Amino acid sequence: MSRKKLIIFGGLGVAVVALIAFNAASQGDRGESVRIEEVERRDLVATVTASGQIEPQRSVDISADITGRITYIPVEEGDTVQKGDLVLRIDPSQYEAGVARARALLASAEASALQARANRDQAKRALERAQELRRQDPNLVSDEQLEQAQTGYDVAEALATSAEHQVAQSRASLQEAEEQLAKTVLRAPMSGEITRLAVEEGEVAVPSNFSREVGLLMTVADLSVIQVNVRVDETDVVRLHLEDSAEVTIDAFPDTTFAGQVTKISKSAVRAAAATAGGTNQAVDYDVEVTLNDPPPGIRPDLSATAKIVTATRDSSLSIPIIALTIREHEPISTETVPQDTAGGKEETEGVFVVVNGIAEFRPVKVGIAGEEYFEVLEGLVEGDSIVGGPYQTIRDLRDGTPVRPTADRSEREER
Repeated sequence: MSRKKLIIFGGLGVAVVALIAFNAASQGDRGESVRIEEVERRDLVATVTASGQIEPQRSVDISADITGRITYIPVEEGDTVQKGDLVLRIDPSQYEAGVARARALLASAEASALQARANRDQAKRALERAQELRRQDPNLVSDEQLEQAQTGYDVAEALATSAEHQVAQSRASLQEAEEQLAKTVLRAPMSGEITRLAVEEGEVAVPSNFSREVGLLMTVADLSVIQVNVRVDETDVVRLHLEDSAEVTIDAFPDTTFAGQVTKISKSAVRAAAATAGGTNQAVDYDVEVTLNDPPPGIRPDLSATAKIVTATRDSSLSIPIIALTIREHEPISTETVPQDTAGGKEETEGVFVVVNGIAEFRPVKVGIAGEEYFEVLEGLVEGDSIVGGPYQTIRDLRDGTPVRPTADRSEREER
């Protein structure tokens, strides 16, 4: 073979190798590797999850209204009591003495009142005699004598009235002393179970004027109706409604789920101060009560529980993965859902990347409720559309018009 032919064939070989390398490089850079999913119809359930504690619907904390040493406790924690049953007795000695003292003062006041009434009657008769004599003969009774008789009657009348008031005051004091004595005997205010017994015989009961915990003696609870008291964030509470169904899991019963309903949503917020001292940020939560339909035997107050409250459901609704929804600067899907930006005509709009002929095109969408993994689609997509469903980092950085190719691992799932 001549040298000229070798050079020609050699040049062709180099060109073929270069072409193969270029094709290989092109095949390896056909686009961004993404997970492609189709828009499908699914059953969606929107929920709000919150944690809290088990509480009876009705419970009463029993505390003392008087100070005294506890002499008798006929119940124990866990006992069942009926309304009116004796649950605690306080030493009545000083209060019995108070009643005796009040009764003696009342008797003394009544005696003084009796004497004052007698003096008033006597003064009245003296005044009437003086007036009668004056009518018969003005010379028999002088003006001064008549005036003295009138004054004596007025003074006696005032003293009698004062004595009557003193009797009323003594009677009220006796009633107060008897009420104080009656408070030495504490009875169950409702039927239920003793869920807390905070004192023992021999301790001193004190009124709970400043602290509920200081004066607490025991708690009676009606465990026939059990509820879960949870705190829901302000962004979620607006989606809740009375009688929304809920699934409740109790840590003490790990293998069982209990059904319940929302029975109360507080109107005022419970504000928790920020962890940083002096911080202005506050978490705004609302108390929500979920009543269990069939509480388990042996359930106790203060058990930890989690309620998953169903706020909305959709049957066979168009849906997209939550991870697929992103935000880009784009013309809004409609003027009703998003106001127009009069300055530039574009603004940040929610949407997804639809794959058309290997190209990712951003398309605004309007979504509805959110399930655990999928959004409901209201506008912008049709069933069967192919969209970019992940990974999240790729979707976040993806640009409109970028070539894409399916990832090799279609089963990949990431949490947003």
